Amino acid sequence: MHIAVIGTGYVGLVTGACFAEFGVEVTCVDVDKDKIDRLNQGIIPIYEPGLDQIVEKNSNAGRLHFTTEIETAVEQALVVFLAVGTPPKEDGSPDMSYYRQAAKDIAQAMNGYKVIVTKSTVPVGTGRWLREFVEENQKTKTNFGVASNPEFLREGAAIEDFMRPDRVVIGSNEEDAIAIMKDLYRPLYLIETPIVITSLEAAELIKYAANAFLATKISFINEIANLCDKIGCDVHEVARGMGMDKRIGNKFLHPGPGFGGSCFPKDTRALSTVAKHFGTESRIVDTVIEVNELQRQAMIPKIESLVGNFKGKKIGVLGLSFKPETDDMRESPAIDIIKGMQERGATICAFDPVAMEEARAYLPDIEYATDEYDALRGADVLVFLTEWNQFRALDMEKVKRLLKTPKIADLRNIYEPEDIRELGFEYVGVGR
Repeated sequence: MHIAVIGTGYVGLVTGACFAEFGVEVTCVDVDKDKIDRLNQGIIPIYEPGLDQIVEKNSNAGRLHFTTEIETAVEQALVVFLAVGTPPKEDGSPDMSYYRQAAKDIAQAMNGYKVIVTKSTVPVGTGRWLREFVEENQKTKTNFGVASNPEFLREGAAIEDFMRPDRVVIGSNEEDAIAIMKDLYRPLYLIETPIVITSLEAAELIKYAANAFLATKISFINEIANLCDKIGCDVHEVARGMGMDKRIGNKFLHPGPGFGGSCFPKDTRALSTVAKHFGTESRIVDTVIEVNELQRQAMIPKIESLVGNFKGKKIGVLGLSFKPETDDMRESPAIDIIKGMQERGATICAFDPVAMEEARAYLPDIEYATDEYDALRGADVLVFLTEWNQFRALDMEKVKRLLKTPKIADLRNIYEPEDIRELGFEYVGVGR
């Protein structure tokens, strides 16, 4: 089978590379010629562990191709994935302009039966719109199928998530399209991956609903953490006791400065917009969004409790990306927290293992350190904003010598409070 993937962003590139790993002939298409040129040279535009090896292996094997020529890619393919960006607009609804243009290009390039599959996160009802839009824009009238195949990839673990997913969701109202999609995912039958067949609308909603629920767990435990701070107990003990209940589970019960990234903030706002569009309320989701915004603001007083007035203080920051194992700075809590400290008169020196180049676009006026220890030299406090593994076993005696004053604001709860305080540090965490 030959497939085309339109869009070589995070989702498109991972999807194309992993299908090629399954032995499928894949052509990835993008309008950005510079990106395509770099991909053809083996230069990966995103940081994702293991992705560079898979791209190199399958490019060398002749199964994975990169081009700007959408017409050729669509003509060769039986399945065409739409994996273009749908960034949020000011009102929280997704910007569908890239998706619309890609759909038009596909329609005009069709030379026979194709299954057009939405991989991008799109509003409920997009699949039905897509069928009408493609029919209207075809140069050569031909039959085609429409399906929704939402992605559930975690940044930093995307390869594993694609190769060993919890489930594969295929939404379509057409038997032929479903049969072709099931055949495409046949390699996952060998590991007994559940294949969930739904309507187009249900598949579109599943992605929003799943991310909104996970975001709800994060906002919930952050509120519990704030309560623990007031009571004087440890949120880790509370989360552990909760998580042992199989109806709840222990995933996403890790307090911190709030969720970020390309999915949770965008998808919760989009789901709220969808609810309004259909004339219903989304009170829980709306509150999740509000709690997440407030959580970022609540981190500033924690740091302030250690350093006092921010004016003239130097803050050493470790971690900038919204989570470890990615260079993604989109909606990272670090941006709001650092800007908040700057507005109060602090200067910032920060280090992140992979995200500093991306961070410069969001935080152009902070100092970037050469390593984790360089960021702490002469700082009034150390602030952890991302829980990279290499930050979990720092030489604390060296940290103490480098800091102007031995103070740590651990906003990711990387360390045990008692252990750090015994070493002579003033320490605050989240809910601890």
